Amino acid sequence: MKVTSATQSTQAKKKSNPKYKVQTSHGDFEIELYPRKAPITVKNFIRYVEAGHYAGTIFQRVIKDFMIQGGNFTPDMKKKRVFSEIKNEADNGLKNKQGTLAMARRDDPDSAADQFFINLVDNAFLDHTSKKAGYTVFGKVTRGFDVVKKIGNSKVNENNEPREPVIINKIIPLSDDGV
Repeated sequence: MKVTSATQSTQAKKKSNPKYKVQTSHGDFEIELYPRKAPITVKNFIRYVEAGHYAGTIFQRVIKDFMIQGGNFTPDMKKKRVFSEIKNEADNGLKNKQGTLAMARRDDPDSAADQFFINLVDNAFLDHTSKKAGYTVFGKVTRGFDVVKKIGNSKVNENNEPREPVIINKIIPLSDDGV
């Protein structure tokens, strides 16, 4: 079978990483996910997106010069119901660099569910090592990091909760051309 440029283009589209627009009350940003590096985590995140789970949740934890975390709480700090917890994939070679998305979890490495965070700076201490499980990186912000930084500069209370809720209005898939 002869491989044409149209066939190659179709194959390239099938292999491209999924991209999403995150629409928030503070502006929009775009993310790209890495299913080949973190297949369980990406599948889990997409499941929540497709279920509409993130719509109406907030970035409930904001620590300047560290990270912003969200995905489970509503503006009145009620928790949303979650699917099952997933296996930690932090040994995938991806690092907690500025602009990367990673899964939040409890002390149990395999306790991530719906909450994710975006690194505002390089956070190597969150990476997997031979001595610690680390936090699974599964994507990165590709456009609109200025919005993420704006969220990261929110005024917060003593619990690192923004005084003005930062609402995730919706997360929508993008085509390969960004539309």
